[in-house]
Amino acid sequence: MYLQRFLQKLTNTRALVESSGELETQYFESMYRVIYLEGISFSETNIGYWMYSSTVKALILLLVFSEVWQFVSARLTIDTVIDSTNIIAIQLSAAFKYRSRLVHKNVFRRLASSMNSPNFDLSTDERKKLMEVWQKRNEAHLKLLLALGTCTLIAWYIYPLVDELDYNLMVSVRLPYDYQNSTLYPITYIGLIVVFSYMSYFVMVNDLTIQAHLMHLLCQFAILNDCFRNILKDCVEDCKDMNEMQLFSNNKFKQRFIRRLGNLSEQHKFLLNITSQLREILSRPMLAQMVVSTTLICCIGFQVAISVSVNFTKWVMSLLYLGYNMFVLYILCRWCEELKIQSTAIGDALYFSGWESGITRIPGVRSSMLLILARANKPLVMSAGGMYDLSLEAYATMVKTSYSALTVLLRLR
Repeated sequence: MYLQRFLQKLTNTRALVESSGELETQYFESMYRVIYLEGISFSETNIGYWMYSSTVKALILLLVFSEVWQFVSARLTIDTVIDSTNIIAIQLSAAFKYRSRLVHKNVFRRLASSMNSPNFDLSTDERKKLMEVWQKRNEAHLKLLLALGTCTLIAWYIYPLVDELDYNLMVSVRLPYDYQNSTLYPITYIGLIVVFSYMSYFVMVNDLTIQAHLMHLLCQFAILNDCFRNILKDCVEDCKDMNEMQLFSNNKFKQRFIRRLGNLSEQHKFLLNITSQLREILSRPMLAQMVVSTTLICCIGFQVAISVSVNFTKWVMSLLYLGYNMFVLYILCRWCEELKIQSTAIGDALYFSGWESGITRIPGVRSSMLLILARANKPLVMSAGGMYDLSLEAYATMVKTSYSALTVLLRLR
């Protein structure tokens, strides 16, 4: 309890103060606090945080430069080549995602505040429960991703202390001084732990941002589905004592139903538009994610296979690293496929709304329903560079491709 209060005080970000309301705060609070702690929040304007953020970014850039310098200048073994390639690739991929978020920060701001739409309806207990379920699911996946990444880091920090080398570091870097002595090595090792931790959480935070926004949209689609499915029930609240003939000839009911259908149609178009914007923004970063993840799964799988009988700590480190990358790729593909399913489910929800009872006899209702069905008939498909559709089938294909490449590497070893 005291730790939680301390963390809340430590991460008292302006993003929560400037949020569009209770729903955004409830959904994105944990993510905003993690982003603030990492030093890459766009909401802060005070000089102290600017200095902190600039220092973190400068240290991350220096780490990447040192890794690249070591990679191009030193004679490396196959194992260190794989390590360096994996680390540099995932860091560059994270930087690409961060740049996309920075360039389109106004779009992400609108995405985060999209639940403030006047047509977003939480008027029933069922919809409030749906909101709560998705919020808890988002929180659980955030914690799971951070826990898996943190466990990987712990193993990464332990490995240099138990391997056969006297002055080894957790990453292959080139420094402008000789640290391989008993005086400078502890200082260098601790300093590198701090910088590498910031870099690692920088990678994780960018993955968390994509995941959170995808689940945010999924929550809104799920609630919209419930609204369409129960549209007739919502409109007969004050007319329960009427039969169908009386109901459909009642002007008050007809006006209410037409207005309700129009509002839901506007909400549907609104969600389609902001999802299309997110798809365009994430298209190239997701292509980079696919390429990097496919390569990482193959290379890290190779390390897992060859280190199992040589070094247990190296094997655990590689296994956790492999698990993290496979989990991130799986989660992104899963939520992208779920978004496709939820967007097409709008048509099913409208079909089961009770239109066959005669509601389509009201002027304008039939044409409005057909337009909604036509929009829902074209599913929202998140793509990677316009080349691959992101789905669980694509994930399975990438894993199979990585496994095929891994078998070739093992044969050549």
